[in-house]
This record gives sequence, structure tokens and C-alpha cells, in this order.
Amino acid sequence: MTTPADHAPPGPRIPEAVHRRRWAILGVLMLSLLIVVLDNSILNVAVKTISTPAPTGLGATQSQLEWAINAYTLVFAGLLFSAGLVGDRVGRKKVLIGGIVVFGVGSALAAESGSPGALIAFRALMALGAAFVMPATLAVLMNVFERQEQPKAIGIWAGGVGLAIAIGPITGGVLLDHFWWGSVFLINVPIVIIALVLMVWLVPDSRDPRPGRIDPVGVVLSVVGLVLLVYGIIKGGELADFTDAKVLATIFAGVAVLAGFVLFEKRSDHPSLDVTYFKNKVFSAAMAAIALVFFALMGVTFFSVFYTQSVRGYSPLQSGLLMLPLAAAQMIFAPRARLVVERFGNKATTGGGLVLLAGTLAAFAAFEADTPIWLLEVVFFLMGLGMAHVMTPTSVVIMQALPREKAGSASALSNTFRQVGGALGIAVLGSVLSTSYRNGIEGKLGALPPGLRDTAGESIEATLGVAGKLGAQGKALVTPANDAFLHAMHLTALCGAGVALIGAVVAVLFLPGRPPAGQRGDREQELVVAAE
Repeated sequence: MTTPADHAPPGPRIPEAVHRRRWAILGVLMLSLLIVVLDNSILNVAVKTISTPAPTGLGATQSQLEWAINAYTLVFAGLLFSAGLVGDRVGRKKVLIGGIVVFGVGSALAAESGSPGALIAFRALMALGAAFVMPATLAVLMNVFERQEQPKAIGIWAGGVGLAIAIGPITGGVLLDHFWWGSVFLINVPIVIIALVLMVWLVPDSRDPRPGRIDPVGVVLSVVGLVLLVYGIIKGGELADFTDAKVLATIFAGVAVLAGFVLFEKRSDHPSLDVTYFKNKVFSAAMAAIALVFFALMGVTFFSVFYTQSVRGYSPLQSGLLMLPLAAAQMIFAPRARLVVERFGNKATTGGGLVLLAGTLAAFAAFEADTPIWLLEVVFFLMGLGMAHVMTPTSVVIMQALPREKAGSASALSNTFRQVGGALGIAVLGSVLSTSYRNGIEGKLGALPPGLRDTAGESIEATLGVAGKLGAQGKALVTPANDAFLHAMHLTALCGAGVALIGAVVAVLFLPGRPPAGQRGDREQELVVAAE
């Protein structure tokens, strides 16, 4: 039988010395988050440069560019389960420092890559470090803020993603205008050094008093399954044929391994992923929403760089500046999204954010080579607005649904679904883009020598690269290349919008509405009890 005391707000659980410097600690955590997110946003601007032949770039194909991004996201997502457990077990501060060091070393090596293959390998090393950084930042946050301040702190944390989105493309553009492409990775090193000094000085250590054991079998199964699945999808796009026997075999093998992973975790006494968490429908819906929104967003972000640089002719710096409205909206509204949740509830806030995001993605289907650029800026701003009202509410639901001592596991799960969603978005929507472009341009390449046709059909950059070498004959390919890309972009954008709408349906069906004022404390208690 419960009593009113059972639902009374808990007393302060944070030591006074830590509580006094909690905002400074949040600043250090955001700096750590900044370099992890900044790296991907910088790479999005640099993909065009990296795809150009040496000495300007590495001559990477569209498939290699996707792998330069997916090598990071796959290793990151595959290791997050165990990274969260390691942090809970040995101490989050130790894991945070170790992860930052590995990330810095990987960044320095990536800057000196001599081939697309080397870049992919060093990006994977960076992901190894990042996998230990990301869950530790949210886990530390949950252990230095009292529950009533956690939504505000998480909102500011989510706003840090917007800051990285803003700084990344602009920094990348400036660097690419003045230095070689590797500088976009080397810039991480001084930030890593500053973050390390501040971590040692300010961040307290914390751990789970009852940690689980490490699950090596689960780690291997999750990584192998994800790699097989995404590789099959990318290969299907590269071949422009998803019915190819090797493509289907690889995809089905990935699905089978991931199914085996879930079964193994259900039976394990020390699982990397505790599947019982997903019995809580609110928790599961928040996870699904965050995965679907990143699926849609990352896939569209990938093609928007080629639209602004290849079709519209903007430089990397200008392309980065065009992303400012998206970042500004996220920075402004993410910390304030909790106020919208308090007034309208999670269901309306998250569902509305996803509907708005779907609308902005669908807007890309109307963009042409001569669309006024201010319309793109409006769409990016509204996209950031929608993102802010999805990321903050879902992150709060996920982090508060599990007990505080399981903060590392909750953060790892949240980031895993985010990264897996993003990786699959790049793979699936990138493959849709690649397949549609190849189908659209193939009929225009008949005048080229046979040896150049396959190369020129890979991507718009490949077509324009071949055209540039052919002089006057090549100029005739520019307009067909732009037309084929725009058609492919329209189709891809509509696919992304459809995925965002599915996320909106999930949010409306399963996320909680706005409870009566007197029941809000009880609702928070219900989330914890349901998860336990």
C-alpha cells in the first residue's frame, strides 16, 4: 500500500560541492559533445572536397563517402551498449577521459589519410573513442543535476548539438578555403586537449553501485549484424539493383544476426541490451521516435550538401553558412522545449515536431536549380525548430524512465538508436539517391567512352568530374546531371518525409499527453516504476 510519502519528491541526492559547480560541469560535457557531433557536421561539408581527385581530395566514390560516414556511425552504435556499461562499472569520468584521448588520436591520423580506405579505418578509430564519450556525457549530467533540473539541463545539452551543427560546417568551410581537406579532422586535436584539462579539474566520477558484467558476445553480434545490414543496403544502391543475390544475402544475414542478438540478450544474465526496458511503451516510443527522426534527417543532410555545392555552385564555406538557420533554431528552441512539454505534453510536442520535420523534408521535393535561396533558409530554420521539439522531450523521457544509477545504460540506448537510425538513413536514403541518379543519367552517357560510363554514373560529382575533363563535349553533361540529381533528390526527400510521418504516428499513439497538474509528480514516478 502506498502513502503520500511514497510519492513525495526525493531530497537532494547530489553532494553540495558538486551541486555548486553543476553548470560549469555541464559546460565541460557540452564541449565533449561538441567535438563528437562537430566532426560529423564538418565531414558533411567536406564530402564534396574529399570526393575530388588528388591532390585536392582523395577521389572517393559515393559508396566510399557513405562508408566514411557509416564506419563512424556503425562502430559508434555497435559499441555504445558496452560503453555505457563500462562507464557504469569503472566510472564515467575515467571512460570520458579515455574516450576523448582515443578520439583525438583517431582525428590526427584521419587528417593524414592517404586513401579513402585509410580514412574509413581512422574514422572507425575515432568512433571507438566517441562511443565512450557520448553516453558518459548524459550519464554524468544525470548524476550532477537533481531531477527537477534535469529537463532544463538536457534541453541545454540538446542545444549543444545545434551549436555543433552551426560551428561544424562554418569551421569546415573556412578550413577548406585555406587548408587541405585533412584540416577538418586536425581541428579536433586542440579541442580535445582543452576538454581533457577541464574534465580532470571539474568533472566528478560516478558509477553504478550494482553494475552488470561486460557482454562480449552481444557486442560482436550487434556490430556484425549492423555492418552486414548496412553494407547490403549500400551495395544495393551502388549496383542500382536491390534484387542482386549478394545484396539480398547480405541484408538477410544482417537481419538474422541482429535477431540472434536480441534472442541472446533475452537469455543472458548480463546483457548489453536489457530488452525488458522496452516493456515500457513510453520508453519504446521515445526510442523509435528518435531513431526515425535521425533516419530521415541524416539521409537528407547527406544529399543537401551536393544540392548546395554541386547544383547551386556554393563553396564549402557558403554551404556551411547556409546551415546556420537550422543550427540557430535548434540552439534557441531545444532548451525551451521543456516549457512546451509542460503546457501541451510529450505527445503533442514530439508529434508536432515530427510533422513539422516531415513538412520541411517534403519541401525539398519542390526545390529546383533556380529556387530562391531564402526558401532553403526558411526550410532549414523550420527543420531545426522541429528537431528541437523532438530531441529534448524524447531524451528527457528516456533518461528519466530508468533509475539514476542506470544513467549510462539509458544514455547508451538513446545514442545507439540515434546513431543506428542515422546510419541506416544515410545507407537507405543514400542508396535511393544513388539508384535514382544512376537510372536518370545512364541514358545521357552514351557519347562517353565505355570505360568512363560506369564511373560517370556513380554520382553527380563523378559525372561533373568526367565532364570537366572532356572540355566542350563535357559541358553537354552538366544540365542532364543536374536534372537527374534533382529528380533523385525529390524522390529521396519524399522518402525521408514519409519516415518522419511514421515517427509522428508512433509519438501520437504511445507518448504521454499532458497530465493534470496534480498528477505530474505521479506520472514521473510511473515512468520509473514501469521501467523497473
